[in-house]
Amino acid sequence: METFNRKDATAWGETFNFPSVRIASGRTAILNSAADLEDSFGRLAATGWDHSAWADRRIVQCEATKAHMLTTFVRYRKDGSELSRFNSLYIVELRAGKWGITGRSSFAP
Repeated sequence: METFNRKDATAWGETFNFPSVRIASGRTAILNSAADLEDSFGRLAATGWDHSAWADRRIVQCEATKAHMLTTFVRYRKDGSELSRFNSLYIVELRAGKWGITGRSSFAP
């Protein structure tokens, strides 16, 4: 969340395992690199978004190399007021010695 809020696609990309899948808004997107994350910031800013925070994160299934996390994240405006709140499922995997996001399914647009 820190690298996302800094709007640093390269650093945010370090939290992923590529390719990574995003399922949201009736679409399935395959992200192949940090460059595929770059347009997220402008698209969100157009909605009034300034930053986000976790409201909840719970690991619901976990083995040695993969975990499923139920999450709730909140999007905020610059003045700190809540813009929106969404539930999601994150799949994180240990690959080549690094934990990263392999897939996300969200109710966010």
